Order: sequence, then C-alpha cells, then structure tokens
Amino acid sequence: MTTRPIRLRVWVPDVWDAVDLPLAPTTTVAELKAAALRQAMGRPSRAEDYEVKFRGALVIDERRTLADLGARDGAPMIVLPARRRPVR
Repeated sequence: MTTRPIRLRVWVPDVWDAVDLPLAPTTTVAELKAAALRQAMGRPSRAEDYEVKFRGALVIDERRTLADLGARDGAPMIVLPARRRPVR
C-alpha cells in the first residue's frame, strides 16, 4: 500500500521565504529540515545550526516522523537558527 505525500509549508526566516514540500508521512523531522534548507537557501547549509518548530513548539527529537507529529496537509512548520545571532 502506498501512502500519499503530506504537503507542508515550511517557513525559513533566514531567507524570508516559505517552501512547499510534499513529503512522505515516514519522513523524519531531520530530513524535512534538510530539504527545506536546501530548497530555500539554494546552497548547502549546516542543518545542525537550525531547529524546527511545529505548532509553536520546538521539536526536540528530530528522529520523529511527520506521522508521529500528526502533521497533515497544509501544516505550517518553521526552520530557524538554533542560536541567536548578534545584532551589529
């Protein structure tokens, strides 16, 4: 049996852009983060420098799948820097 992809909207504030990603429910949060960064940034990024929030809460265990989180079509997620950056 084939499961249909979940279409997620992932906001990446570093580039002030959101990307639409069709992902399998078995996709991990770490894989989602890497895909969103790759598509939004257009260049390699260090995924470990970013964190993911879903429904306003930090996803601590990035080995969890989208199905584990209860993500559905159109669910918004955010990938943001894990540490604050100094303002100059």
